[in-house]
Amino acid sequence: MYIKINALEYYNICQSYRPYTGSVVYSVCIQFEWFLKLLHSGKREGTGSFSHQKVVCRHHPAPPFQFVVVKRGGPQRGLEKHSANLTTTPTPFIMEYMQAPATSSQGNILCCTCGIPIPPNPANMCVSCLRTTVDISEGIPKQVNLHFCKQCERYLQPPASWVQCALESRELLALCLKKLKGNMTKVRLIDAGFLWTEPHSKRIKLKVTIQKEVMNGAILQQVFVVEFVIQGQMCDDCHRVEAKDFWNSVVQVRQKTSHKKTFYYLEQLILKHKLHQNALNIKEIHEGIDFYYATKQHAQKMVDFLQCTVPCRSKTSQRLISHDIHSNTFNYKSTYSIEIVPVCKDNVVCLSPRLAQSLGNMGQVCVCARVTSTIHLIDPNTLQIAEVDGGTYWRNPFNSLVSPRQLEEFIVMDTDIIRNQKLGAGAGIRSNKHTLAEVWVQKTSEMDTAQQYHCRTHLGHLLNIGDLVQGFDFANSNVNDEFLNKMNPSHIPDVVLIKKSYNRSKRVKRRNWKLKEMDKDREGMAPEDERQYQDFLEDLEEDEALRKNVNIFRDASKIPVESDTDDEGAPRISLMEMLEDLSLTDATGGEGADMLTE
Repeated sequence: MYIKINALEYYNICQSYRPYTGSVVYSVCIQFEWFLKLLHSGKREGTGSFSHQKVVCRHHPAPPFQFVVVKRGGPQRGLEKHSANLTTTPTPFIMEYMQAPATSSQGNILCCTCGIPIPPNPANMCVSCLRTTVDISEGIPKQVNLHFCKQCERYLQPPASWVQCALESRELLALCLKKLKGNMTKVRLIDAGFLWTEPHSKRIKLKVTIQKEVMNGAILQQVFVVEFVIQGQMCDDCHRVEAKDFWNSVVQVRQKTSHKKTFYYLEQLILKHKLHQNALNIKEIHEGIDFYYATKQHAQKMVDFLQCTVPCRSKTSQRLISHDIHSNTFNYKSTYSIEIVPVCKDNVVCLSPRLAQSLGNMGQVCVCARVTSTIHLIDPNTLQIAEVDGGTYWRNPFNSLVSPRQLEEFIVMDTDIIRNQKLGAGAGIRSNKHTLAEVWVQKTSEMDTAQQYHCRTHLGHLLNIGDLVQGFDFANSNVNDEFLNKMNPSHIPDVVLIKKSYNRSKRVKRRNWKLKEMDKDREGMAPEDERQYQDFLEDLEEDEALRKNVNIFRDASKIPVESDTDDEGAPRISLMEMLEDLSLTDATGGEGADMLTE
């Protein structure tokens, strides 16, 4: 008779005799050999040992059959029995083990060249012998020339383009790999990186890792170094510069004034926003500056910046240089003319009645407080302030009544602060930074006389008795202006005070800061430019709002001089408003020196 059980019944048997086998049933099952003999012999009772086996049956059960499990206790215990029902069938009894997967170990072979044991590979050779036999870097040059322009510091990217790349940058790495691309079509690029070289050696070393399939499908990887030799070559743009036929567009900035305060302020704005870097040349001429550019886009960018920075108007013109009739292309030279309003800081102006009324019924005689993107005006009689943009100015133009050279020095004899002044209907905004006062002044050149002048001023917060102040004498001057000549003489002040005067020599000695300047060609410079530049520096010290748009650097080479006789009332720039002027010599200690580290 053949007996067959399924997995579920086998599990039930184990669970049924679990109380009689103790802890052994947790780790073992019935031994397969003993279990097979017991079922085939037809015995209804027997004993056996246990071991850990897993059994799987493949057929459905048949009629029931009783199987007895016996456990013998100690000397004081009797025989304990437990029975379980099995099923019988006339079909053969089939069982099989579940064994763990077999593990295979790979053997070694001998290299066909040197005979050392190695893992099997398609070439049957070790890596050292394979490298000596096959050179996968064959055909790739180990030394390549790289063309570099010294003037603009750009590298040549074949066929005719020049790109700006820093040392050990991604752009330079891509440029070097493109030089090798034509010779690396049969290999696979795995990695590439720079090796350190001396910056002045004109050598760039590139560490390249490649792979290639060699004998019988074996893949070989190799690392080698490619050296790039930097050779000097002038680019087309720099060649045109040297040939004096270089610019494609020019921006001509003009201001018809005798003072250059607006140009000095504009220069600092250009330096701060780094718009001078695209200029091929900057030439300073009488009443203006010319900026030369290689492309029309750079010139247009400068024009847009000037229109947003200073009140101005622009004109554009083109001149045909050449024409290709085959490709129908034209070569033009463009000229952009920028005219800045002819008004500077500390100028006295006379507005038209219509413009003065539109600005809040302010007085026609005003003082220009500053010139930024708009003209900031203040009425010295009422402290009313107004801003005039470029479009408004060109619709209602006005001129400066006095130049800085016509200002005279006065001494304050008496001052009286005016408080709670009421303005008329429709008046504009009043300034909170100034104080209205009535003062009696006398010219320092007329101290031997008793002639004094009475006027109102917006400098009441600065002036004290005995102070020196600069102003313009309307009573003893002949001014030719369209709007001033039509004014009621009773509305024209005798004196208009502009700004408080300080000792210039002492201010220069204690000034421990400086400004940067653009590299430009100078033509026809007036001898008083140094005095005008000092006036601009003093304006920066006196006007906090003006120097917010200017980068001021600390001058480490100049030690400020302090003494008891210094004029303490003169404005100064604090150290917190200064920037540190850094250069390459600060980091390297000079050309060719080692890098300084902490």
